[in-house]
Amino acid sequence: MSSGARSGADGVLRRRGFLSVLAGVGSGVVAGMGCREAGEGKVLRLAHVLDTRHPVHAGMEHMGEAVERLSEGRLRVRIYAGGQLGSERELLELVQLGALDMVKTSASPMEGFVPGMEVFSIPYVFRDEGHLWRVLEGRVGRALLDLGVDKRLKGLCYYDAGSRSFYTRGRPVMRPEDLRGLKIRVQNSRAAIRMVEAMGGAATPLAFGELYTALDQGVVDGAENNPPSFLTSRHYEVCRYYALDEHTSVPDLLMVGTPTWERLDGREREWLEAAAEVSMRFQRELWAGRTREDLETLAGAGVEILHPDKVRFQEAVRGLQASYRGTAAGPWMEAILEQG
Repeated sequence: MSSGARSGADGVLRRRGFLSVLAGVGSGVVAGMGCREAGEGKVLRLAHVLDTRHPVHAGMEHMGEAVERLSEGRLRVRIYAGGQLGSERELLELVQLGALDMVKTSASPMEGFVPGMEVFSIPYVFRDEGHLWRVLEGRVGRALLDLGVDKRLKGLCYYDAGSRSFYTRGRPVMRPEDLRGLKIRVQNSRAAIRMVEAMGGAATPLAFGELYTALDQGVVDGAENNPPSFLTSRHYEVCRYYALDEHTSVPDLLMVGTPTWERLDGREREWLEAAAEVSMRFQRELWAGRTREDLETLAGAGVEILHPDKVRFQEAVRGLQASYRGTAAGPWMEAILEQG
């Protein structure tokens, strides 16, 4: 791991929030803060930035219940939600160090650690939901999960995060041209930045936990995300237009650090992998229902749900997609596009 990543993670460890949660664990060896013995079993610490009402959080809870059941209590998972231990990038750095065992992260922040992961942020690389899941559950998807092992990050499964679309404060977005002059919050993803700029907007990377205030104060004019995240974040209280252009389908990833993985024995690894697989299928079914319900709830709360012509957005980023040939994400993009 680079000295920059290590110093960044060390800085996170000094954060008051992290220290308060880990109080009593001990301050000697960083790796000792990860997977802990508890009675006759082990406890894995898993952190993420989502609200506990989010369907992806429900998927992780299901995974924790499954691993405890499969192991008969010898392996358990403790979840820290809502970004209480840091941003997704900070959590990934902690997992690399072994100070945290697992993290749920969007694929977009993974780009900073594994350049090939940028493929998920290329707009319209997936034709539809069926194509997305054929890729994720097939050879290409499995290979992408292992792409970060040399960076001490091993993927266990994907969670459905639907498709991302634009929501805005002052005016609706029905065409790419409507983004001109608007500051749009994006994840810390080069592809997301390039996508918004290709459509004419001003891309503004910002931590998810800071976004509500930024929208409310007019620091940014809008953002892009899936319906459950738009609802549970309460961003709809500020942004009254939601345009379902569905430009990207960026999955969530459940990652385990290789320092933790190497401390698990064969049976414990099997339990964890089996529980992750069960939770992925559970969460995917939950997501489909929640997305329909949440769109209805948003409309009932006064949000105008818009259905723009996607072809215009696809045309706006066609050159951007072609520019990925020859990059780290290029071969993965070609493999995805070729898959039926």
